Amino acid sequence: MSDVNRRDALKIAGAGTLAGMLDWSAPSVERATRFVAELHDTAAVAAPKFFNAHEWKTVRVLADIVIPKDERSGSATDARAPEFVDYMLAEPDTTEASKIQMRGGLAWLDNEMRTRFGTDFLASTDANRHAVLDDIAWPAKTTDALRYGTTWFTRFRSSIGSAFFSSAMGWRDLQYMGNVFNPAWNGCPKAATDKLGVSYEEFDASLAARRGK
Repeated sequence: MSDVNRRDALKIAGAGTLAGMLDWSAPSVERATRFVAELHDTAAVAAPKFFNAHEWKTVRVLADIVIPKDERSGSATDARAPEFVDYMLAEPDTTEASKIQMRGGLAWLDNEMRTRFGTDFLASTDANRHAVLDDIAWPAKTTDALRYGTTWFTRFRSSIGSAFFSSAMGWRDLQYMGNVFNPAWNGCPKAATDKLGVSYEEFDASLAARRGK
């Protein structure tokens, strides 16, 4: 994690089909997206549905380590990514295995922090937090002793990345241009259609021929 730009790495992941990887159903993702959008619109504070109080504080700190605020946009908590993940985990169609893994991973993280430094994740210094997270950030480099933590953290990172880039803040961060009406669009540039070997004239002729049948 210390050797790469977290936001760039997660941008690649968040732009993909993470919902399928995370066994999140499309209807649940849609409901979670609407829920988070309403939170933004109303500036409301939502109590967690799945996480307990200690887990919720841990998740929020950890989420902002994964996607911190930068010059382009806000952090994971600014985008309400933890609320999105919490909503998804509380959904009845999210598997019990996913719920157990998330809760078990957070417990594992606290235990690893106590073993190394004598404090849980929240009570530790940033340097100590990063020392553990850097050890579990790379699946190809992990040790057998840290395998569980690495698997959990990979999923946590994907969850936060998916949540962030599902939000309006995430779309802007990606410079996504969809869902915007453009009254002045004049079609694909001729240089592009020439490169593809197609033309609007050919398309119009083909369409006219089809309509004439």
